[in-house]
Amino acid sequence: MIQELIRIGPISISPFGIMLAAAFFAALVQLRWGLKHLQAGDAEDAGAILVAAVLGGILGAKIYYAALYGDWRLIFDRAGLVWYGGFILGALAVLWVARRRRLDAWSLADAAAPALALGYAVGRIGCFLVGDDFGMPTELPWGVKFPAGVPAPTTAGLMRHEYGAVVPAEIPDTELIAVHPTQLYETLAAGLIWWVGVWLLRRGARRGTTTVVVLSLLAVERFLVEFVRAKDDRFLAGLTLAQVLSLVALLIMGLLWKRLSKSYGEQQLHKEVSR
Repeated sequence: MIQELIRIGPISISPFGIMLAAAFFAALVQLRWGLKHLQAGDAEDAGAILVAAVLGGILGAKIYYAALYGDWRLIFDRAGLVWYGGFILGALAVLWVARRRRLDAWSLADAAAPALALGYAVGRIGCFLVGDDFGMPTELPWGVKFPAGVPAPTTAGLMRHEYGAVVPAEIPDTELIAVHPTQLYETLAAGLIWWVGVWLLRRGARRGTTTVVVLSLLAVERFLVEFVRAKDDRFLAGLTLAQVLSLVALLIMGLLWKRLSKSYGEQQLHKEVSR
């Protein structure tokens, strides 16, 4: 795995940094298209929303990461771009910008949801290239060894002692072993979810549908991939914190869907009465 592509004096540019920039660009292109398609905003609105999402997302991810490990110095660490922390504060920042620019919240959310999925799909490629967020040991043919993984190479010892994985006793602690490339699993899943979101927009799905469907699918994807990710925060019936948050997200999406369905039914009834 490549940790550094270019170094200019004290500045180091990694594959993750390159893919993160590509993720933001892809999300911006998708967001501009979504806003235009829904007639909900223009290119300037898209730029302001992306800036808010990036700043709020990075800050939220860092705060979540530091709180998770109980060390606020980690806010300034290069690592720690945690998905749910970034999503929560990023979403709040976007809603604040939307309110200031007088954009319709649901139309904006419908335009932004596929952009979020696309950006996530591209960003996870960066995680793969630097060997971050890898999975548990596997004998599947597409298993990958990360000799320069983050936080450490995927050795048998790391898997045994840090993540509690069952590794054959004859394999020494220092030997590299293949693990699930969970980063690529997420890239493929999020890419498919992005396609579903765009398809819903093109089909003219009713207001709010694209948001609820895309965010629900992202929550399901994260819940499932956590079963094969190398994690040390399993605390509730073997579930990770991300899985618990995924379940909470699904509950919230269910409540939003119920509210949207009720609102849509009332609108249809009003139309029938008005005829």
